[in-house]
Amino acid sequence: MTEVTYVIVEHDGGWAYKVGAVFSEPYATHALATAAAKRAAAEQRVPGRTEVIAYEDEKGQWHEETASGSDRPNTHIIDKA
Repeated sequence: MTEVTYVIVEHDGGWAYKVGAVFSEPYATHALATAAAKRAAAEQRVPGRTEVIAYEDEKGQWHEETASGSDRPNTHIIDKA
């Protein structure tokens, strides 16, 4: 199963959470950044609808797949403060 980690860090004169190399918007306090990371992490775990998706690959071939709405990642929050 996929893992998504939210890291609470000081950023841009305030606090933010970071996933990989991408930062959230800055928050004025550590508590606000932590709360935002918790909300984002919870939203990642919410199942969606199973959908059929179509896409074109780099060779111009079209493919159709079923994307399961229940295939959600595990999420973690790490506080670097």
